[in-house]
Amino acid sequence: MTQTVTQNHQKTTTSQPLDVELRHVFKFFNKEPAVHGVDLDIKQGEFFSILGPSGCGKTTILRLIAGFEMTDAGKVLIQGHLMSNVPAYRRPVNTVFQSYALFNHMNVWDNIAFGLRLHKKFSKSEIATRVKEALMLVKMESLRSRFPSQLSGGQQQRVALARALVNRPAVLLLDEPLGALDLKLRKNMQVELSNLHQDLGLTFIMVTHDQEEAMSLSDRIAVMNQGKIEQVGTPREIYEHPQTPFVADFIGDTNLFSGDITNVESSSIQIQTKTGLKITIARTPETPTELSQAVVVSVRPEKIQLSLYHPSVLTNCFEARLGNVMYLGTHVSYVVELTNGERINVLQPNTFGNLPDRDTPIYAWWTESDCIALLNP
Repeated sequence: MTQTVTQNHQKTTTSQPLDVELRHVFKFFNKEPAVHGVDLDIKQGEFFSILGPSGCGKTTILRLIAGFEMTDAGKVLIQGHLMSNVPAYRRPVNTVFQSYALFNHMNVWDNIAFGLRLHKKFSKSEIATRVKEALMLVKMESLRSRFPSQLSGGQQQRVALARALVNRPAVLLLDEPLGALDLKLRKNMQVELSNLHQDLGLTFIMVTHDQEEAMSLSDRIAVMNQGKIEQVGTPREIYEHPQTPFVADFIGDTNLFSGDITNVESSSIQIQTKTGLKITIARTPETPTELSQAVVVSVRPEKIQLSLYHPSVLTNCFEARLGNVMYLGTHVSYVVELTNGERINVLQPNTFGNLPDRDTPIYAWWTESDCIALLNP
């Protein structure tokens, strides 16, 4: 799967034409903005995910692209064409829903053929050819005569994908497509979905609240919060270089410290938290540098080191005691209580041998480049 995703990410370039554009889009429900001034450029052939918590507006954006909802302000363009007055059934998109929405009284073949027959512009032979191709894509040829009730969740998902692809849309919309599957099957389907995307070369737009799913499948991710886009970037950019405290906290796990900038040097800044911690942060072009400015410092759990003895570091080293210890197999998760009372989460590879006991005195430390300072909007 890693190889698949790596290849997937490498193909996205700035020269690619745009398949979907949102221009300052607003959508209101009961006078409340579900989507608030969203701008998005989605490139042809990329796997683009819209990620965020429940109620953030991500599904509304998908419905606006699909034509199930119309914008109250702003524009939606697909392949350069304005969609303002184009109904859903005439847009060059198809949607795969979390519930699959299969017809229980139809077998697999008829479920896939339904949309083609509805248009009444395809001959029987062309419908047969397209359905066969779709069945081959999702590896369901041998189950063509089964009914949805005779299929597993993963098989039903494949049928839903085939039904969406048989019309050969320019853009495939995926609304929490794997949310109804158990964990192991979801992992398998993620690999299949990634491979399918590469084989077809279509633009995939997926809505999900599953961070790992978005990170593993996507070329780029838009992180939403309260109807707005907080950040758009590659999975690596989103994780390693979050632009807001919300993105840092929502994507993966992190430790957040609120404080004020107390010193600015040519290569670093220092902040002091409300509980008295002094944290030094390596400067980048994005680092805030105004003295007394309020910032939030983010440190990922896997960036923090633990030592039973004082390490030979001068900054960001704090005395602590071990709190909770959770054995996770390949990794161990620690809750560490600093002497000032703050608790931090630490994730380390399982290389300790015998795990230290709770309440063991310990040092927690990280490098200046392993933490970032963010403005709180």
